Amino acid sequence: MIMKGQKISDRYQIIKSIGEGGMANVYLAYDTILDRNVAVKVLRGDLANDEKFVRRFQREALSASSLTHPNIVEVYDVGEDNGQYYIVMEYVEGKHLKNLLKKRGKLTISEVIDIMLQITDGMSVAHDSYIIHRDIKPQNIMILENGLVKIMDFGIAMAMNSTQLTQTNSVMGSVHYIPPEQANGKGSTLQSDIYSMGIVMYELLTGSLPYKGDNAVEIALKHLKEPLPSIRDELPNIPQSIENIIIKATAKNPKNRYTDAREMHNDLLTCLDDERKNEPKIVLPYPETLEEIKKTPKKVVTEEKKESVDKKMAKKEVKEEESEILSKQITKKDLKKSNSKLLIALASILTILVVIITVGFVLIPYLTKTQKISIPDVTGYTVEDAIKALQDAGFTVATEQEHIASESVPYGKVAKTAPLAYTIRTTGTEITLWISEGDTKITLDDFTGKNFYEIKGQLEAKGVNIQKETKDTKEKDIEENTIIDQNPKPGEKVSKGDYVFLYIPNVDKYPNFANGNYTFENVVDYLEKYNVTINKIEQVSNKTPGLVIGQSRAEGTQIVSGTSITITVAIKGDSTDEETCDGLC
Repeated sequence: MIMKGQKISDRYQIIKSIGEGGMANVYLAYDTILDRNVAVKVLRGDLANDEKFVRRFQREALSASSLTHPNIVEVYDVGEDNGQYYIVMEYVEGKHLKNLLKKRGKLTISEVIDIMLQITDGMSVAHDSYIIHRDIKPQNIMILENGLVKIMDFGIAMAMNSTQLTQTNSVMGSVHYIPPEQANGKGSTLQSDIYSMGIVMYELLTGSLPYKGDNAVEIALKHLKEPLPSIRDELPNIPQSIENIIIKATAKNPKNRYTDAREMHNDLLTCLDDERKNEPKIVLPYPETLEEIKKTPKKVVTEEKKESVDKKMAKKEVKEEESEILSKQITKKDLKKSNSKLLIALASILTILVVIITVGFVLIPYLTKTQKISIPDVTGYTVEDAIKALQDAGFTVATEQEHIASESVPYGKVAKTAPLAYTIRTTGTEITLWISEGDTKITLDDFTGKNFYEIKGQLEAKGVNIQKETKDTKEKDIEENTIIDQNPKPGEKVSKGDYVFLYIPNVDKYPNFANGNYTFENVVDYLEKYNVTINKIEQVSNKTPGLVIGQSRAEGTQIVSGTSITITVAIKGDSTDEETCDGLC
């Protein structure tokens, strides 16, 4: 369990928990090196013990860290600290689309098109890099107050992909958007993301999901077999061009879908144009289900053309099933002499193709790709020596340096680098040096019993951040803003920029007794346990007799044992004779 104030990798100081999920917990944290708030997603304990999953998690998260786009939540760092695996991401203050749907029910057409244009624009960058999200759903899409959309959890979904259908609690949210090929256990492609985006678009417009069921398997089967409900049956006035986009995006046969997010984005750009609104309903060119494939008429082939057709089909099968053909052992008994020359020719062609593929897809990328290497540890080096060591390793060094207090590194020497030492980065990455200012840490006193605002001012003047928290206490009559606990504890040291959590009592306060709901007897019952003396005065009023119409202690004032309060109660009388409350009403 990660506590408030705890530091991860001696860098990310936890401020508070901001979310819990099936695979990870998310925390708001403060990056003490780059002086900014970040979101830290920490792997759940049972997944962190799965070595295969962890390797996949780290690999995919590192891949996602290369994506830079305004509509994608940026991944800053990936690491491990005392067995806890984490991803550090851009902190986004907003709500996810699922929350927006719960509040609004459904969105307008113009809102949906704007959101989908942003989603497909961000996904276009990912698809250009052949990065598949694999878990597009409203819960993974944030929307800010200004309408900016941010796609989250890139690189995490692939790690989850191999286990998600066995994790009922975590998959239910995802299975509503799962493409048929993924539900069927086949691999994901760029077009798998297209399907999920189509389902999201359907839900944003209608406020409901197209497929529902009692469990994940039932819903997945519906994605495989049942046609998508017509959105125009529910929304008759929606332009046909918009339904066409959803039909094409959610086609069960990937051949019928958009090839990638950019193609879908381009279609969205013009879907509200006048000339497109009433376009004909799209007809998908390829069969969608196995039943449709069986019903598709077979072409008649004459005997004269049969031989040439057979040869073409044989070549096509060789190309599509190279690995299968190579694994078979062809013997003389299996071949007819009349086909031996053809097989020899095909084997030669296949050999040439394998060589070309090897060179084109393995050797050339290996020779041309940017090398990834580990950043050397230059802690304790002089600035000049650190710059030389980093440049010799293939990195560039930022001209401006940062400064940080350090107990272990002498003044003027390199305390750390950003990114940190041993982090894997591509050659040419710019490294920032952090120079030690010596031990400038502040030793915390015991603040118990002192006024919160007094201590807050003292610590903030020294550059320390203060987080105010409330805490229940058994002690009575403690003043409202008195500190009763702190974290870190007395005697511990903090640096400039660190957070100190100061706890004040969660005290009871006077309500508004004059809100029309309290009689004098109600007030007596309410304050009985607080040992408060209650004085009663009566006043002629046109309000209901017996109701409280005034109180001497304001709403929100702390209830302190041994004190007194005066309650003004309405009585019958001529409203013209009503007296003033002398400030007590």
